[in-house]
Amino acid sequence: MKKILIRLFDAAIFGLAGAFVFLLIFDPAALKKHRITTASTPGTLIQKAASQPARKTLNTLSFAAAIEQASPSVVNIYTTKIIQRRLNPLLNDPFFQRFFGINPDLYQQQKQSSLGSGVIVSEKGYVLTNYHVIADADEILVALGDGRSDSARIVGVDTETDLAVLKLSLGRLPAITFGDSDAIRVGDLALAIGNPFGVGQTVTMGIISALGRHHLGINTYENFIQTDAAINPGNSGGALVNSNGELIGINTAIISKSGGSQGIGLAIPANLAANIMTQIVKHGKVLRGWLGIEVQDLTAELAESFGLDSIKGTLIAGVQAHSPAYEMGLLPGDIITAINGEEV
Repeated sequence: MKKILIRLFDAAIFGLAGAFVFLLIFDPAALKKHRITTASTPGTLIQKAASQPARKTLNTLSFAAAIEQASPSVVNIYTTKIIQRRLNPLLNDPFFQRFFGINPDLYQQQKQSSLGSGVIVSEKGYVLTNYHVIADADEILVALGDGRSDSARIVGVDTETDLAVLKLSLGRLPAITFGDSDAIRVGDLALAIGNPFGVGQTVTMGIISALGRHHLGINTYENFIQTDAAINPGNSGGALVNSNGELIGINTAIISKSGGSQGIGLAIPANLAANIMTQIVKHGKVLRGWLGIEVQDLTAELAESFGLDSIKGTLIAGVQAHSPAYEMGLLPGDIITAINGEEV
């Protein structure tokens, strides 16, 4: 009797399995009519996303429109620098110079090439890039995405912020739209556009990782935007844009042990870059105010030694004699907590 029941049970199991396979193959729609529930979510309908809605979701998450708007304004910059080298290291030896009667001042000229990126910021032909991209260059060639190229003229540079403004003579230039870099937040989307390693225009994506990065020893004045969008050699001077394709930064440097991107890219805020560019175009250089003080961050240890309850503010470490700060009566040890009503 037990054997008969076991066989009947086995037959029932195989029958149900066969029916399920039959429906799956010949009438899959029948299965979709049934609800699949779990103990934790009774009555919940779980269904596979259809292919069409999935494509719509992907289109919604695409940033192609932002790139189409911004990428024509990002250019490739190729520089050439003429350097002088001796024909042979042996010529540095006074013995060989006397023996062969060689002029010790005999040099060979060689061309050294480098590359970078830039951003067209005005239809009048102004291009914003990093100073280190064009530093000491004898020739600067700017290549646009539409196939045109032109030799660029240096309008002016600001070594303190590592920015430079170039001028092109071409017409019909696609100027980028500036965003408000003061309005960006950590976690916002960031798209980096440039010419890494000379492979051609490349777009990488990340987020704003941090704001106000300074004391990195890169520039005199530092207020970097940090992003994990991949930035590599050749990206310098290129654009960091938001999801609307608006310029929010000029890609400038990376922190890396390998020389390649390791997720810490640094960009100069667009608002600062715009201010520097305006002064360079107007004056040929940047005009800065001068206080004559040396400052340092107020640490918890320093705050405790001064009897302060917080580390808000900036400590004056030194005051130059006869400077504006000196004339105003500022002294070393003073703490600046606000400027024009804005907290420091």
